[in-house]
Amino acid sequence: MRLTKNFVLKELINSQTAVRLGIDQTPSQQQVAYLTLLCAMVLQPVRDHFGKVLTISSGYRHPDLCTALGSKPTSEHACIDGAAADFELYGVDNLEVATFIRDNLDFSQLILEFYSPPNGGWIHCSYKPVGNKKDVRTAVKNDGKTAYQEGLCP
Repeated sequence: MRLTKNFVLKELINSQTAVRLGIDQTPSQQQVAYLTLLCAMVLQPVRDHFGKVLTISSGYRHPDLCTALGSKPTSEHACIDGAAADFELYGVDNLEVATFIRDNLDFSQLILEFYSPPNGGWIHCSYKPVGNKKDVRTAVKNDGKTAYQEGLCP
């Protein structure tokens, strides 16, 4: 099922962990609507701006998959009231992509995760139909634990 010009549902629900654990990743119609908005408002504009293939490492996660991955079942990835994706554009620095999103797009949360130039880590971005808060953070490891800093902190 095509969601936007360059994105299909399959790439947003694909999970090797879910397959291995037998978790059904089929989203509801409402969740598909949220994923479509995420693609239309964030992922497609990023792809169009940079003219590069955007690779999604994690999109929709069934709440059971969230739990299996050590995430909360209420994660933005579970499409409770919006949708989230983790992604990269190979050949484009993640800080450059995150800065473009921060400065040009509407979103709920933007996290530059475990960044190391030129393309280490990934970007997490979420979008909600209403109530986008434009929360911008950087995830880093401190003494083996994930910590979040305000803003984009390379």
